[in-house]
Parts: sequence; structure tokens; C-alpha cells
Amino acid sequence: MGMSGATTPNPMVGGAAMFPTKDIVDNAVNSKDHTTLVAAVKAADLVGTLKSPGPFTVFAPTNAAFSALPAGTVDTLLKTENKPTLTKVLTYHVVPGRMDGAALMSAIKTGGGKATLKTASGGTLTATMSGSNVRVSDATGGTATVTIANVYQSNGVIHVVDKVLLPG
Repeated sequence: MGMSGATTPNPMVGGAAMFPTKDIVDNAVNSKDHTTLVAAVKAADLVGTLKSPGPFTVFAPTNAAFSALPAGTVDTLLKTENKPTLTKVLTYHVVPGRMDGAALMSAIKTGGGKATLKTASGGTLTATMSGSNVRVSDATGGTATVTIANVYQSNGVIHVVDKVLLPG
């Protein structure tokens, strides 16, 4: 049976329970805070990828994170002709493998205060600690904070972030 039920409640993301038995896409569609991300994943045809066995570590920007981008950025990225750019931005938020908070903190410690993460887009993200928070920096110098860590999925783990990371 394992430890399920009342002892370890499923984390709430965007007002919805996230189930470790569901995949990344099936959980994300239920989060009210991730409607932009889900729309972008659909526009980039990444649904199949993110429903595959993985495992993946996804840094999932909230709607507020997307809204903080310069005006018109999201609309532009969602246009069909910009699909390659959108795909690159989204896969920049995906790290192959399952890196939960403990694994991230361990990698940061091993790296002497920072860990370099290779993304599915071929780019790199840099993870550091700021107090008890994990922060993730992108190629443009932008930094996101993990606001909800360790949202376990059947095919990986999601860390909710407060900024859209850009591949540069």
C-alpha cells in the first residue's frame, strides 16, 4: 500500500491536487496557475514528449511569470511561425532525469555552491541556494526562485518557478 492518503497529502498547485500517479501534462492541466504553460506546451507539440516515460525535471513557470515577460511576448511565441523558438524556450525548462529538491541541493553542495543543469534544449541552467530556496539562473542572467518544490509525477518531478527562464 505504501504511505499514501492523509499522511502525505498531494501537494496543491494552482488550487488542484497533484497526483504522483499522473504524468506531468495530466497534472499541469489541472493547475489554475499554469494555463499559459499548458497552452504553450500544446502549441509547441510537446504534449507527447511530456507524457512519455521520461523521467523529466520540469521548472514550471506560473501564469504570473509569463505575464511578467515584455508585453506581447507570449502572444508572439504562441504564433505558428514561432514554434521553433517556443519549443526552445519550453525545453529550456526541462532537465532530463528526476532531480528533486534533495538532489538539486546535493548537486549545488557538490558543485561548491552551484550546479550546472543541462536542459533538454541543449542549454544550461545554474542552480544555487538563497537561504533555504533553490534559485535557477538562465543564460540571460535572469533568476527564478522555486516556489513549490518536489511535485512528484509518474514521469518526473515539477518545481514551480516564479520567472520564465530564457535560453539567451
